[in-house]
This record gives sequence, structure tokens and C-alpha cells, in this order.
Amino acid sequence: MSQSYESIWSHLTGVAFKQDWIDAGGVSTRFVQAGDPHNPTVIFIHGIGGSWEAFCANIGPFSEHFQVIAFDNVGAGFSEKPDKPLYAMSDYVAQLHGIYDALGIAKASLIGVSMGAWCAINFTHAYPDKVDRLVVAAASGMKRPADFQSTAITSIRDERAKAIENPSWDNIAYIFRDLIHNPDKRIPDLIKLRQAIYMQPEMKASMQRILAITATEHFNESALSDDQWRTIKHHVLLLDSADDSEHFRRNTQRAHKLLSNSEIWPITGVAHWPQFEAAEQFNPKVISFLKSAA
Repeated sequence: MSQSYESIWSHLTGVAFKQDWIDAGGVSTRFVQAGDPHNPTVIFIHGIGGSWEAFCANIGPFSEHFQVIAFDNVGAGFSEKPDKPLYAMSDYVAQLHGIYDALGIAKASLIGVSMGAWCAINFTHAYPDKVDRLVVAAASGMKRPADFQSTAITSIRDERAKAIENPSWDNIAYIFRDLIHNPDKRIPDLIKLRQAIYMQPEMKASMQRILAITATEHFNESALSDDQWRTIKHHVLLLDSADDSEHFRRNTQRAHKLLSNSEIWPITGVAHWPQFEAAEQFNPKVISFLKSAA
């Protein structure tokens, strides 16, 4: 029986794009750029400890309609990993602002997953005139009670800490159990890439700085208040992934109540990475949302 083969490159083989490094707010940032620069811009922002390849299945279809930018967050992927106690959300926002400046972007729609969604929300609050529309998967960035506990957040922290200490194939693959619901979509290409990232000599210290924000004290220092969330008037598409953790599904409902111009799109059979796991649904739906009139 024949079986289709999926890899990062199988999504990008027919896509005209460039990869390079730019100075984004003082951070050497690995990024990709695709599509006509005269078209409206869409910027993809990945989650904790990831890389731009999380959007490999989206760049091609989106580049037919938009200028597409995706990048490795500060401290993650193959971007620079500054030596500091922790990476606060202000560091991610400053890097994103630096990308706008370096590439001459006046305004863009932002698509964020998990911590990338948090970055998109905080950036929009800080620079509302620089954002058109928002797409949020695995909503995050709302203040927590002091006694907050979540198995989902503990899992995110512990799995990555274990994998960075021993970046074996099995330890890296285990991370993707929470990211991707369908085992067939946890492709070796993604595991090998993440392994290469985690095996960088400077990545162990960087991961400690990345994960520090998951502690409630540091999280709340970076999170917006409910009132600050309410000031965001942009049109927001919130993705509700049926097989993501209850923590993120509750966040999605909470975000919907706080954002006055939001809508929820429920997706079944996917977990934390709907943009990859259900790209055939995600791409047309989100492209249509971004192109539709406000």
C-alpha cells in the first residue's frame, strides 16, 4: 500500500521564498519572507521554544495573497540567544517591532500560536495602529491567580526541560504529543529539526530563560490585565482546537468574552498546532478571514 510522505520541504518545494537573518531590535533573527511585498503583510509567530517551520504548511498558500513573514523568536530556533535572566514578553514584542522596522512594514495581520498568540496580543495592545487583524490559536497571556496550577503548563515546562537536558529522539518526539493530536502528523522532519535546535550549545541556557516566563510570578509581570485586553478592538479569529488541553480551551473562551470584536472557530481532531495538523482547513479559512471586510 502506498503512503504519502510529508516533510517540511514537501510543503515548501514549490514556494518562492528566502531565508535570512536580520537585526530585529538588536536581536539577530532568522526569518523567511515569501509573496509579493506590495501585498498586505501577514506575520506568523510560533510558540514556546519552537521555530518558523511550525508554519511550513501555511507559507505557500498564504504567499499567493500576502507578503508572508515567519521568524524564530528571540532565544529560540536559530535566532540570537541573549544572555539575560529571562525573556519577558516585552523582549518578544520588541523583536517583533524590530522586524517591522527592519523590513519596512507599516501594518500587518498577526497569526500567533500559544506564546506567539500572547506576543501578538501584547504587540497589538502596545501598537494598535500597526496591526490589521489577529488570528489566535491556543490563546494565552491573561493574568493568573497566585495559586494557579495547570497540568498543561507543567507539561510544557517539564517536557522541554527534559528534552534540552537530553535531546534524544524519544524526548524530542514526546514534545509533539501535546502539539499534534494525530500521531501520523508528528513527522520525523519536525522531530529532527527540533533536535538540531536543542543540541545547539547555547540552547540549554536559553531554554531556562524561555521557560522562566511560565512561572506565575513572571507570567503575570508580562500578561495584560482584563481591562487591557478589553481595549483591543481589532477583529480577532480565535481557534478552538477540540483536542488541545482544557487550559487553552478555557483561555479561548475567556479571550472571546474580553475581546469585543472576536469570533471563535471550532476545529475537531487537532491539538495545539491546528495550522499544521489541519492546514487544509486552516489555510482557506484564515485567508478568507484576513481578506474579508472588517
